[in-house]
Amino acid sequence: MKWCHIRVAGHALLGVADAGGSIELLRLVGSENTYTLQPFASFALEKQCLALSLDWSTGKAGRACDQPLKVISSDSRGQLHLLKVTEAGPGLQGVATWQAHHFEAWIAAFNYWQTEIVYSGGDDGLLKGWDTRTPNTSIFSSKRHSMGVCSIQSSPHREDLLATGSYDEHILLWDTRNMRQPLADTAVQGGVWRLRWHPFHRHLLLAACMHGGLRILNCEKAIVRTWIRVLLSGVWSCPNTIY
Repeated sequence: MKWCHIRVAGHALLGVADAGGSIELLRLVGSENTYTLQPFASFALEKQCLALSLDWSTGKAGRACDQPLKVISSDSRGQLHLLKVTEAGPGLQGVATWQAHHFEAWIAAFNYWQTEIVYSGGDDGLLKGWDTRTPNTSIFSSKRHSMGVCSIQSSPHREDLLATGSYDEHILLWDTRNMRQPLADTAVQGGVWRLRWHPFHRHLLLAACMHGGLRILNCEKAIVRTWIRVLLSGVWSCPNTIY
């Protein structure tokens, strides 16, 4: 699940990738002292697949009013799906679908600074980049992670900064202008299921590390190609919780 970073048709909008193979959009509606989530739009990806992730194209502040509102999603058959949200009325339109990985495509994410570019990670251990205008061929493919890639997030604060995480229990920071070698590599003692940049403190990165718990990492020195320092770690007793 992910909230859209901006209001759509006057409402906060929640995107859900579900086990039925659909992307569901729900809008938050207030009434007196209560709030409810109401259906806004739905799109079925493929038959006999699970929707595994989604991301909004709105991660960077200052989205131009004429910039299309888009969603990228991945599924259990290794495919990526680019969708467009119709803001004037309920609707999700399919723009493109392509085969990205040989096994499950665990994660798909936008480059928030160039939303024609998306990234994907799969159970095949590959991190890939794609230009959605010509999606049939990847613009890069990296085997730097040694196991399945399951988390990716573009920094909303720095144009060329990308964070990725894997079942190999490592978080990598990349300069997207050079995807041959990461800027930094840190072990976090748990498969990195989710990554989130802090909305205001541009150097802080939150990681959900399965049995390794939650980690908050200070990436300031890594941005200048040095190292990552773990500020805080917490081990949670519920290993199946996704943060």
